[in-house]
Amino acid sequence: MRKRTKTVLLWFFPIQIALVKWASYNPDFIENYYSNGIYPFISKALRLLFGWIPFSIGDILYFALFVFVVRYFYKNWKSIKSKPLYLLKDIGVLLSVVYFLFHFLWGLNYHRQPITWKLGLEREYSKEELVSFIHYLTQRSNAYQTNITGDSLSPVHVPYSKKEIFQGTELGYEQLKKEHPDFEYSFSSQKSSLFSIPLTYMGYGGYLNPFTNEAQVNGITPKFRLPTVSGHEVGHQLGYSAEDATNFIGFWVASVNEDPYFKYAAYSHALSYCLSDLARKDEKKFKEMIKLLNPGVRENFRELSRFWSKYENPLEPVFKSIFNTFLKANNQDEGIESYNSVVGLLISFHKKYGF
Repeated sequence: MRKRTKTVLLWFFPIQIALVKWASYNPDFIENYYSNGIYPFISKALRLLFGWIPFSIGDILYFALFVFVVRYFYKNWKSIKSKPLYLLKDIGVLLSVVYFLFHFLWGLNYHRQPITWKLGLEREYSKEELVSFIHYLTQRSNAYQTNITGDSLSPVHVPYSKKEIFQGTELGYEQLKKEHPDFEYSFSSQKSSLFSIPLTYMGYGGYLNPFTNEAQVNGITPKFRLPTVSGHEVGHQLGYSAEDATNFIGFWVASVNEDPYFKYAAYSHALSYCLSDLARKDEKKFKEMIKLLNPGVRENFRELSRFWSKYENPLEPVFKSIFNTFLKANNQDEGIESYNSVVGLLISFHKKYGF
């Protein structure tokens, strides 16, 4: 890259930061002209470009970037030591390019109007409302578990392949768009991440690659969780960046699916969030509510707990701390805790619309 080009890109970096800061104070502008304006075309174009490829192009790009960085340091180590300012300039240029691509291709969605504004929902709720809602979710989870297995004792084992779960997610969005056209999903691009094991060690069930718009799921997650994880990541593809919003969408799209395995995934996942919230507020009541679950549902929860415990490691809190900082820097004040604020959205949606 020529010197002059590098200098221009370097000076463009602080201008970009200022523009993104401006965007954070103008959610209506972002909602109208980006999230509902040019972003749907960008998203569809990327999904059309990469969705048909059976493996993750985004994961390969990340790996290639890692190799490039290692190779750069190896080849230029002597000049780096003698002229460190050149290294800082190259890092600044790279950050400027990545920052632009991230926000143009997806990241400006962090500054749109929240889903509470779109659907008229609230986040606040009382403990009494939480307990009542847990009773409802328990009844639903128990009913679908019994319906699927034929008894109350057996855990649910989803018989579908990951490809079939992705197809089921598309069917859920087909149902959703009948009443909510904004949730139309075409040109599917859902994939099992090539880095599923590293993702598990980091404690994540999936992610959206903002540069290729591929919805990546952790392919080794227990399958009874995958319908909601898949729905969550597609929610990101459709331009919803907040984690509580996409957790809610993951539940919503699985719950409107006619398949009982998807409905069980929806209600049991929502139940796990609500029980976790109750455990923090009232441990005694939490223990009472756990006893109401069918043994088969409890076994599914234990299965999930064993899965994540198997991959616990000292670095997981570090990765989550980094992601927490990233979320806060991108207009999500609750950081990683925003995953759990889905409880308020679920309760509000249930009160307003029922499901």
